[in-house]
Amino acid sequence: MSRGPRAEHVRRDWGGTEDGCSILHVDMDAFFASVELARRPQLRGRAVIVGGAARGVVLAATYEARAFGVHSAMPMAAALRACPQAIVVPPDHKAYHEVSVGVMEVLSDVTALVEQVSIDEAFLDVQGARRRLGPPTTIAAHIRAQVLSRYGITCSVGIGATKFVAKLASGHAKPDGVLLIPRAATVDFLRALPVGALWGVGERTEASLARWGIRTVAELADSDVGTVQRAVGKVAGAHLYDLAWGRDPRPVQPGRAEKSVGAEETFGADEHDLGVVQAKALELADRCARRLRQRGLVGRTVSVKVRTSDFRTLTRSRSLTAPTDVGREIYLTSRDLLAGVDLRGLPVRLVGVRVEGLSSVADSVRQPTFDDLFADVAAGSGAAGVAEPARRSPDREERRNAELAMDQVRERFGGAAITPATTLAAPVSDRSTTTFQVADLS
Repeated sequence: MSRGPRAEHVRRDWGGTEDGCSILHVDMDAFFASVELARRPQLRGRAVIVGGAARGVVLAATYEARAFGVHSAMPMAAALRACPQAIVVPPDHKAYHEVSVGVMEVLSDVTALVEQVSIDEAFLDVQGARRRLGPPTTIAAHIRAQVLSRYGITCSVGIGATKFVAKLASGHAKPDGVLLIPRAATVDFLRALPVGALWGVGERTEASLARWGIRTVAELADSDVGTVQRAVGKVAGAHLYDLAWGRDPRPVQPGRAEKSVGAEETFGADEHDLGVVQAKALELADRCARRLRQRGLVGRTVSVKVRTSDFRTLTRSRSLTAPTDVGREIYLTSRDLLAGVDLRGLPVRLVGVRVEGLSSVADSVRQPTFDDLFADVAAGSGAAGVAEPARRSPDREERRNAELAMDQVRERFGGAAITPATTLAAPVSDRSTTTFQVADLS
């Protein structure tokens, strides 16, 4: 999803020479909103916002809504003030995931060198596919046609000699376009951009460069590298200087691993009761654990995110003694982290839970806990203290098996078929058993 500043005057024909331009960046156009329009064609041409209730945030908006200043991560209330005629559609993440998987399969049919970087964008190296499918612009046309015919959504494609240039090109090709930047035109293309277009240049870095009189890529490229390093630091300065001259040696890396799994939710009204916040954390932890198990992953670090009524966002994290995909373990850590957050007496607007430090469950090796040691002694195994793959205490194994059984129920009857049956008035105690409410499946 491209968010960098655009310079409209650079969206032009930079030449048709495709030699040396084997990197494609494919980016879905307003992905969540496009999926919703494909399912609701009667809304095409209307201002549509995908997001939660009035207290939530905008996840995506059609270009008709963007014309009124609506953008992702914007508070829904502000978005509706800017565009009161907008139609708000609740998000359907399962649908978005299914379409994303299908789009990535389209890309994988083109080449095995696909690096997915988010749910709606990926890099491709098509050098090996040229003999079979033609030059990069022909491949881009093929991809766009396949995505449109199969899923009813559009995408934009940038083509360049490097990943960095291809990504910039796709952003300037939006919506529903293709932009080729020939190798020989790379530096001229970059010089036409504001310095904020460079990877790694956020508001703070942009302000630091501006204090040294550097506001465009051309000004950065024409500066002495030492000046740039004094402005933003030695490593960052050298990196930005290379980018300004089109130097980006990073290859397309297939099978890029997920870095984290998380979920968050905005309350319908600011929540004063910490017990309610903890109960929501249990629901979110259960959701994270289910996603981990679906992907065959475990995580070592749990973090929580809390946004108070004054829009201040606080985060806390803790590393576990062993990686896990068990919702109960994730929840207990999340609850402890929440208890340590200083809310300054303010109610909570949003709470989130995230699991990081991911690895394959098949490859995970953990050190036994005291529970394991005592279990070994009781069993007379004599193997206490030996690290082994994915080893759990009996109690932990029982919990995981129970959650796996819940996964099967949800897979068959839907996600709402079985949910945590916690009491909202008080948090779950350390030694209590988390119970789950099964919906009427008749």
